[in-house]
Amino acid sequence: MFQGYTGKWTHGLFYTISQNQASMNQSPLLLDCQSISKAFGATPLFSGISLTISVGERLGFIGPNGSGKSTFLRILAGQIQTDSGEISTKKNIKVEYLPQQDHLNSENTIEQVLADQLKTENLEEKEIYSRIRRWTARAKFKDGSQLVESLSGGWRKRLSIVSSMITEPDLLLLDEPTNHLDIEGICWLEDLLKEPDFSFVLVTHDRYFLENVTNRMVELNRRFSKGFLKVEGSYSDYLIHREALLDNQLQLETVLANKLRRETEWLSRGPKARATKARFRIEEAYKLRDDHSSLRSRNLSGQSVGFNFEGTNRRTKKLIEAVEISKEIGKQQLFKKLSLILSPKSCLGLLGRNGTGKSTLISILAGSVQPDEGTVKHADGLKITVFDQKREQLNQQQSLREALAPTGDSVVYGDRSIHVISWAKRFLFEPEKLELPVSQLSGGEQSRILIARLMLQPADILLLDEPTNDLDIPSLEVLENSIAEFPGAVVLVTHDRFLLDRLATGIIGFDGQGNAGHFADYYQWLSVLKTQAVQAKDEKQKVYKQKEKSRKLTYKEQLELEKIEGEILKAEQELGSCQKRIETPTVIADPEKLQECCSALQKAQETVEELYERWETLEAIKSQQ
Repeated sequence: MFQGYTGKWTHGLFYTISQNQASMNQSPLLLDCQSISKAFGATPLFSGISLTISVGERLGFIGPNGSGKSTFLRILAGQIQTDSGEISTKKNIKVEYLPQQDHLNSENTIEQVLADQLKTENLEEKEIYSRIRRWTARAKFKDGSQLVESLSGGWRKRLSIVSSMITEPDLLLLDEPTNHLDIEGICWLEDLLKEPDFSFVLVTHDRYFLENVTNRMVELNRRFSKGFLKVEGSYSDYLIHREALLDNQLQLETVLANKLRRETEWLSRGPKARATKARFRIEEAYKLRDDHSSLRSRNLSGQSVGFNFEGTNRRTKKLIEAVEISKEIGKQQLFKKLSLILSPKSCLGLLGRNGTGKSTLISILAGSVQPDEGTVKHADGLKITVFDQKREQLNQQQSLREALAPTGDSVVYGDRSIHVISWAKRFLFEPEKLELPVSQLSGGEQSRILIARLMLQPADILLLDEPTNDLDIPSLEVLENSIAEFPGAVVLVTHDRFLLDRLATGIIGFDGQGNAGHFADYYQWLSVLKTQAVQAKDEKQKVYKQKEKSRKLTYKEQLELEKIEGEILKAEQELGSCQKRIETPTVIADPEKLQECCSALQKAQETVEELYERWETLEAIKSQQ
């Protein structure tokens, strides 16, 4: 449990305040929301939300699908108005908002996109060039002149992220920033957000990501009395606090139910409300009924999706055996000489950058695509169920009712007939949604339809290609348990490290260079990739130095070399000034000034290092002349 907490009992629930909260509240405020409410039509999303965001805040914002997380971010970004409540901000605050879908101009280059972001920043040309160079390097773009239209989804996402950071905002609002990123990309973003120069509010369903980058959690959920829950600390701190709170709510419901039973019996005897004491008790009895009804409703709203995959309980040890299979698409070698065996109760995770062959391997195992070389042998009568990440199996014009029960008003599950309304409720679909076309449902809802279909098909093997996309955290937890209990074999393509860590019995990693190998877990795979990256960088530097030795300084480079010592001296003086400023008592006592000075110190240090590196390169060329 949490250490150093104080608290008090209120109506049987224990509320706590952490030591961190006191120190957080001492930081300068960036933004203050008071009693924010929003509804679309007659449907309320949230009401009475009060939240402050301070300097140094790294806030994780979570909640079930449809709870209003993205809407709340857009309100903070000033894109939509609240129905009620007030938002006040620090004077001259700079806020950047990263939406789920990017708005990049595909005809521009990477550098043009970043330059456009800096147009309103009133910067000198030298500073603009320096920032673009620094952020393209941090994003690991090899060529800043590359057109946006040529980028994959993951690299477009990286560009969107750095374009929101390059303006150096005070507050960054990120809506599902890990979408389209592979595991390498997610780890890259984690590194950027672990010690940022700005505060941020982050909406994501990636639990390891939340654990690694946040220092405060807020959940929007009608299960809580105020409609939301705030917890200081990491995601794991939040889980402990949330579980205790919900357990207390359930206990309180039992206490109120027992008390309500006694008061109802008393009311049934028809007491006269003549005496003040009797009248007060009658009023309290009706209030108790309302309190119990409200609490029961909140507790019931926590129902989770009912995923449960049905296996055939086949006893065959080798369900699929692939021997030295290879596949090439166009001129790109995806993998070669790959062998694997799928057995009951095994879960094979597939990892690699987007486009390296994971989905192709799924198709080969399913039998819909043939390998160029090698053999794939299926056990006799093998039943395979495939989850398609593109959702191409869904007819977008069908109604939800037809998508869930294609053959009538009921489905057969586990030798039992279930009415479509009951089946829909199992996946958290309200009856009034049954006539809506699939196209009007959210991504998470469409994923739940596909999973509902999978459950109707007894299978020996589940081939799951990104099944976690758009699912909220409660749905992810149920999906994990269902896969863990499945008696057959599972092949899982996902970027959810928590899911892989819990379920995968082995990993196949694709390096994007035509190789695929077996690994114990994703940590080992990432370690190998990092080693390969270092080796590739060292080799590239050797080639570059050899090329540099064989040429002469240009006239422009000669002029640059003559001036660079003076620039280094000036940069070192600026670095010394920054170091002195950061040590002054007035700066140390002011968190906002301290943050500004730390940021300036980092930039000055980077400038000195860049100048020395450039000076060494020019001197090396000159020495060979």
